[in-house]
Amino acid sequence: MRFLYRITLKMDTVVPDIPFPRTERKLPVILSTDEVLRILSSITSLKYRAILMIAYAAGLRLAEVINLKVSDIDSARMVIRIQQGKGRKDRYVMLSPTLLTILRRYWHAARPTFWLFPSRVPGQPISDSAIQKACQRAARDAGLTKDVTVRMLRHCFATHLLEAGANIRLIQTLLGHHSVHTTERYTHVSIDTVCATPSPLDLLALPAEVASDEPPSWVGNR
Repeated sequence: MRFLYRITLKMDTVVPDIPFPRTERKLPVILSTDEVLRILSSITSLKYRAILMIAYAAGLRLAEVINLKVSDIDSARMVIRIQQGKGRKDRYVMLSPTLLTILRRYWHAARPTFWLFPSRVPGQPISDSAIQKACQRAARDAGLTKDVTVRMLRHCFATHLLEAGANIRLIQTLLGHHSVHTTERYTHVSIDTVCATPSPLDLLALPAEVASDEPPSWVGNR
């Protein structure tokens, strides 16, 4: 409709009156720190443990994990260089000492030369489907019922940093968001925000029998 009036009919004045459809906005599903630990601990493959650990530890997008090169890991400055991320922008993120230990173990075992996580196909990085399958398998082995993806680990990175007291502008920089408004959605899933005030139910003076976790006397007497 906008193209019809603006380009074909040359009637720009009509365009502002054309309503935009409302887009569906969903909040990301967040794992607890214990659930993340269970996932990472359930992975037996050193390569996939390093992959999922770097996704969570640095808040990387799946494509950014895939395109990491060995030279992007700067242990001298303790940073990871993300080259040409979303929007074709470079950025740096923190290199966790714990992550560095795992990456060194992985490098000594696999000896990658160019791509940090190479594919079985010579000269190619690992595929996105292989990583997603490993992520889902790890979640299943950890006993989780949530549909865990690599993107969810990125959401957990941002939310857990926010709950730990990190500045939202810093989180915006680490995630590579163009606008802080994109980053602000994590305030809606942070327990520091959601649980900042008690439920009105907790303010009621409930009778002891109602508030008790013991079943009432009438249960089982019917």
